[in-house]
Amino acid sequence: MRYRAIQEQNRRYPIRLMCRALAVSAAGYYAWRSRPESARSVAARTVLSAIRVIHRESRETYGSPSIWDALLKQGHRIGEHRVARLMRQDGIRAKTVKKWRATTQSQHRFPVAANTLDRQFTVEAPNRVWAGDLTYVWTTEGWLYLAVLLDLYSRAVVGWAMGPRVTGDLTEQALRMALTTRQPQAGLLHHSDRGSQYAARPYQQVLTTHGITASMSRKGNCWDNACVESFFGTLKRELVYHRRYATREEATQDIFEYIEVFYNRKRRHSTLGYDSPAEFEARTAVA
Repeated sequence: MRYRAIQEQNRRYPIRLMCRALAVSAAGYYAWRSRPESARSVAARTVLSAIRVIHRESRETYGSPSIWDALLKQGHRIGEHRVARLMRQDGIRAKTVKKWRATTQSQHRFPVAANTLDRQFTVEAPNRVWAGDLTYVWTTEGWLYLAVLLDLYSRAVVGWAMGPRVTGDLTEQALRMALTTRQPQAGLLHHSDRGSQYAARPYQQVLTTHGITASMSRKGNCWDNACVESFFGTLKRELVYHRRYATREEATQDIFEYIEVFYNRKRRHSTLGYDSPAEFEARTAVA
């Protein structure tokens, strides 16, 4: 790998300088370069090029399991451990995790629904269970709040809304977007936390009008809505923590593009057999 690194950089730096820096002999490097490249080395270089492309197209979010799956779908015959080793040798890794937290107002007098979902996150068909929550993103202008609804069948974001204040209007906008785009039949289960934005009468009235049953997490239990919290963690790990937004509008456009262009249509999910939400729904609709 040291000789390979020298060869890749030989137009930028003197070869003897690189040999000294990497503690190898110049004679050894020239002897290596004169030998015919082995079939295994050629194959490794080809796979590594494909790995770099996949990693770049994933916005540097894929680890070795996702990249390995993508390689298999491209027709490469390679083991996951070898993919991990090639990535490690080339310094390719997924973006790191940072802590985050969501925010809702749970101190209110509105009725609270029972936890009907009860962490049953595996759903057999689309538009059977939606889960919603709120989080926030910092910009130079101040906080931008994001409300989303996920279809737990495919983890697709089916409704979202962003604004400068965390209000019931924000969550209702996300709900109405989901209703418009998905047009679910009566009997859908809607899960959220106990926040006033979800428990308030106007929001609950929209649910009732469309034959949707409300379910709410237990008090202070984030695991009851783990799928949405996982989405927020992914959003912030893969996008938000790598940006510095000057305005709310800049953040809104960036998050919109992430959700609609990348996350729903391209991003692979291990829980979906490494399909994107759109691919998973299309594949299972035909099956």
